[in-house]
Amino acid sequence: MAGSKPKLLSLDAFAKTVEDAKVKTASGGIITLVCVLVVLLLIRNEYSEYTSVVNRPELVVDRDVNRKLDINIDITFPNLPCDLVTLDILDVSGDTQADVLKSGFEKYRLIPSSNEEVLDNAPVLRNDLSLEDIARNPNKEGGGFCGSCYGALPQGDNEYCCNDCETVRLAYAERMWAFYDGANIEQCENEGYVTRLNQRIEQKEGCRIKGTAQINRVSGNMHFAPGYAKTSPGRHIHDLSLYEKHFDKFNFDHVINHLSFGLDPVKEDPNHQSTHPLDGYRLILNDKSRVISYYLKVVATRFEFLSGLAMETNQFSAIPHHRPYRGGKDEDHRHTMHAKGGIPGVFFHFDISPMKIINKEQYAKTWSGFVLGVVSSIAGVLTVGAVLDRSVWAAEKAIKSKKDI
Repeated sequence: MAGSKPKLLSLDAFAKTVEDAKVKTASGGIITLVCVLVVLLLIRNEYSEYTSVVNRPELVVDRDVNRKLDINIDITFPNLPCDLVTLDILDVSGDTQADVLKSGFEKYRLIPSSNEEVLDNAPVLRNDLSLEDIARNPNKEGGGFCGSCYGALPQGDNEYCCNDCETVRLAYAERMWAFYDGANIEQCENEGYVTRLNQRIEQKEGCRIKGTAQINRVSGNMHFAPGYAKTSPGRHIHDLSLYEKHFDKFNFDHVINHLSFGLDPVKEDPNHQSTHPLDGYRLILNDKSRVISYYLKVVATRFEFLSGLAMETNQFSAIPHHRPYRGGKDEDHRHTMHAKGGIPGVFFHFDISPMKIINKEQYAKTWSGFVLGVVSSIAGVLTVGAVLDRSVWAAEKAIKSKKDI
C-alpha cells in the first residue's frame, strides 16, 4: 500500500494549495459576486429552456389518401344574389359534384337596405336524383296533370312531366338552353320564383355561403359560378344567361371569411396559431367578367401534444390570380396577354400533397441536457472568473511594484 501512494498522487488533477498561501483581494470579491450573478442567470435560462415546449416537425408519407377530405368554406359575395350562385366540385379522377350548395350548406341573403343577414329558406330540389327520376311521370297510364317542359324533354307519350319551376330549370340546363329568370314559364310564375328573383336583383342583394363539402384527396377544383351547370365529356358549362342579361349588375367580388381543410385546430384550441392564409382575404375588382382563381397546395398535418392527444388537420398555401375571361392584354403589364376562355366565378384549384407533416410537442431539453447545461455554465463562468482574477491580480502587483520604485 505504501508503494502505491506516489502513483495515486501523480494522478491527482485537483492539486491543493495551503490556506496560508492564499491571498484574498477586494477585486477578487467583486469578480466572485459577478460570477455568482452570471451563474444564476444562466441557470435560470437553462431551466426556462428545459420547461419550454417546442414543435418538432417530421415529414412522412400520407397513408390516408383514400379517405375523403373535408373542405370548410365561409365566403361572402356582396354583389350576387343567392339564387344566382352554384357550387361545383370537379377532380382529376373524373368525379363531379354538381350544385353542392343543396347539400348541407347555409345561404344567407345580404340585404343592403337593412344591413341584415337573413337565412335563405327558398325551397331547393333534392340533388341526389337524376333529371329522369325527377321528371318521370308516375301516372303515365292514368292521366292526371303533367306540366309542360317547353320542349326540353320529350312529352309525346307523357313519359316526362315538369310540374314545378325547378324541374323546368334543370331540364333547360340539361339541354344547355338559356333560362334567364324563368319569365313566361307558367310553373315559375305560379310559384312566385320570377317575382322573388327580380325583387332580390332590384334590391342588389348579396349572399354569404357557409358549409362543408367532401373532396377526394387528388387534384381538382371547387368553384362558385352563376347559373345551373351541365357536365358532359370534356366540358363543364354554366348557364350565364341571367348573369349577362344585366350588364350593370353582378360580379364576383368577395370576402373569404374562412377556408380550411379538415379539422380546424383554432376552433379546438384558440391559442393555436392559425394555418389558414386566406381567412379575411378581400378581393374587390368591380368587374363582372373576371375569372378569379386561387391555387392551393394542401399538406396533411398531424399535431401530437404532450398530453398524449393528437389532432389531424391540414395546412395549405395559396396563390391568388384573376383575369378577364374574354382574354386580351393586361392593363398593368403591357407585355402580358391573357388567355381567352372560362367562365366568370371564383375557382379554388387544390393540389393535395402525398406527404404528411407530423408536429410533435416536446420539451426543448431533456433532464440530462438540463444538468449538463447547468454544469457547463458553472464551470465556464468559474474558469473565466479565475483567468480574470489572475489578470487583475497580476496588474495590481505590477502597478504596486512601479510605485515602490
